[in-house]
Amino acid sequence: MKKYNLPVILLKGIVLLPQNTLKLEFDAKNTDNNVIDMSLLFHDNYILVVSEYDSHNMPKIGVLAKIENNLVLPNGNTRVDIKGLRRVNIIEFLNLNKIKEPLESIVSEIALVKVENEEIIINKLIKEIKSYVKNIPYISNSMISLMENEKSLDKFTDIVVPSLINNKEKILEYLNTTSPIKRGEMLLKDIYQEKERFQIERNIDLKIKQEMDENQREFLIKEKIKLLKEELGEQSNKESDVEKLRQRINSLKCPKKIKERLDFELSRYENGSSMSPEINVIRDYIEWLLSLPWNIFTKDNEDLKSVRAYLDKSHYGLEEVKQRIIEYLAVKKISNNNRSIICLVGPPGVGKTSLAFSIAKAMKRNFVKISVSGIKDESEILGHRKTYVGASPGRIITALKKAKSSNPLFLIDEIDKMSNDYYSDPASSLLSVLDPEQNKYFSDNYIEEDYDLSNVLFVLTANNIENIKEPLRDRLEIINITGYTEFEKLDIATKHLLPKLLKEKGLNEEFINIDNDTILKIIRNYTKEAGVRELERQLDKLIRKIVTQIVTNNIKINKVNIDNKVLEKYLGKEKYKFNTRTKSQVGVVNGLAYTIYGGDTLPIEVNYFKGKGDLILTGSLGDVMKESAAIALNYLKSNYQLYKINYEDLINNDIHIHVPEGAIKKDGPSAGIALTLAILSALNKIKIPNTLALTGEITLRGHVLAIGGLKEKAIGALRSGIKTIIIPQDNRKDLEDLPDEVRNNIKFILVKNFKDVYRVVQGVRK
Repeated sequence: MKKYNLPVILLKGIVLLPQNTLKLEFDAKNTDNNVIDMSLLFHDNYILVVSEYDSHNMPKIGVLAKIENNLVLPNGNTRVDIKGLRRVNIIEFLNLNKIKEPLESIVSEIALVKVENEEIIINKLIKEIKSYVKNIPYISNSMISLMENEKSLDKFTDIVVPSLINNKEKILEYLNTTSPIKRGEMLLKDIYQEKERFQIERNIDLKIKQEMDENQREFLIKEKIKLLKEELGEQSNKESDVEKLRQRINSLKCPKKIKERLDFELSRYENGSSMSPEINVIRDYIEWLLSLPWNIFTKDNEDLKSVRAYLDKSHYGLEEVKQRIIEYLAVKKISNNNRSIICLVGPPGVGKTSLAFSIAKAMKRNFVKISVSGIKDESEILGHRKTYVGASPGRIITALKKAKSSNPLFLIDEIDKMSNDYYSDPASSLLSVLDPEQNKYFSDNYIEEDYDLSNVLFVLTANNIENIKEPLRDRLEIINITGYTEFEKLDIATKHLLPKLLKEKGLNEEFINIDNDTILKIIRNYTKEAGVRELERQLDKLIRKIVTQIVTNNIKINKVNIDNKVLEKYLGKEKYKFNTRTKSQVGVVNGLAYTIYGGDTLPIEVNYFKGKGDLILTGSLGDVMKESAAIALNYLKSNYQLYKINYEDLINNDIHIHVPEGAIKKDGPSAGIALTLAILSALNKIKIPNTLALTGEITLRGHVLAIGGLKEKAIGALRSGIKTIIIPQDNRKDLEDLPDEVRNNIKFILVKNFKDVYRVVQGVRK
């Protein structure tokens, strides 16, 4: 068993159990401050907590705890929150006889024995505790909400004991009992004894009060309460609020269990004191339950032709996505089965979010959206428990309140950008929301009651599928939305963007006359993206500047003509240029890359000079591309005779590979053959045509492996003026997915081995 060292903090008069938190304050001169500092500086905030002991009875069991908050007060004292985690065996105490030294310990983990029939035992305990709480009014009901979601008997007993047991020695006995089964038996025994004691007291009270007239007694009590409330000035407001809430509860259409919970909470609110801090928590909780759309549903548009027509009108292309939505509605119409979770994956600006909104509108569903980018805490999804200060529901329940229906289209944006740390994994929490087997019984920590999410149509978006957690990705139906070609962007600009922008500014569609060549110039030289977001910004900028000039100079004009000649006047100098290689060069080859902007060319430059045969790599290359470069060089070394390379050049020279735009990180398994050809070109003084591009990984045997993102890379190549692309033989199937514009303007050559690449290059040069 692994042993480790921990500083020790000694509790006097109290016992800390795992799963519980203590707030402690230390005097500035207290030596325990040294223990806190040791924990924070050298033990990652971990500390051992033990209760008071004497030298003849040293404790064998302690609690491994963590300092969650550490605050130095203005008076120099230190205030900390210590959260108990689990029991540990205490092997030895250090510095016992050194008064001025902080107390330390050597501890080891306690192996947790698997509990048979754990769920049955927990359910029995919950049943008895609920009965106990119901019959004994001075026990807090809030304990029920803490234990109902706990599935571990080990944690369950530790959560419950401090609320039920007030005797320090008894709690210490629970601490020293490492077996969850034995603690469960102890807890049942204590509950039975307490219930029996309470029953005896109750019988005595009944005998004393049996002669009182019950109706008269109730009347007198209510009159006293009424007089007291009038004296405190809270009679009218509280009673009026209770009556309004009762009316809302009676008219609320919700499951029976929810109505029972509302009645119970309203009773607590009505009978509670306005001075109690818990009263506002109860009131807020009632308001949340009342505001959720429990049984409110909108009716779906089942006219599939009208849905398709609306999607065609709002979005250009995207045939696969539209067809998938129609299929979803068709199946739902027949079987009312909703088990699909659609995830739209593509670069920024291609219309993922706006498409989801259009789907909601076409289906006539309410639309609601949340973004999970950067979320680290699972409570953002599942909410906080009501016992915490400032607690609130998670984003799912909050969004449903805004949706005002139980079957909205729910967009969860940027799921590939969720984070996680040592303590929390929000991606796993999202599974209970999305999984059709679980979401019918989704439970938010704040609401504490099941909410049926099975009627919600979840649509997710992501930029990079590789960054989605594997368990989550497994439950998603991935639909890729690739970048648009130049002529698709042209069509979108003329049919959608320009009319929309002109309408927003109160102008008619004929106000600006701009030809296709000018729009294409904007697309090619003022934007660099897979989507049309930047294109929309540039068109908006163009219209703004024209309108500003007209208004400033008080010009009366009905139409403005825009052509290439005046474009620079409104949009400034060109931002981007493609295919800057004006001639074929030795040692320079066009690779292809798939970036967040879509596809693009990736020029690779190689040079060599006297040295020791070293390989020099520059240009912010990632690990995969570095490995590809090493494989490319070693392949050529082992086949130098085949490619007529002077071997002395390989071993007596340093080879420098550079990929321009060094500030941009580059990586990916598709540059192998381009790197190999660039090295071969430099060594053998072969000029590689500037209209040729390559993509594919290479092995040490020269085999060319399949790549991904061919469509995006081909679109980027077309934009850069590439005429011929060499691709792996295994990517033949992907050619069918390419737009006609790409296939008609680019020649694709399939290769299995680098020998095929070499033959193709030789033929192209001739």
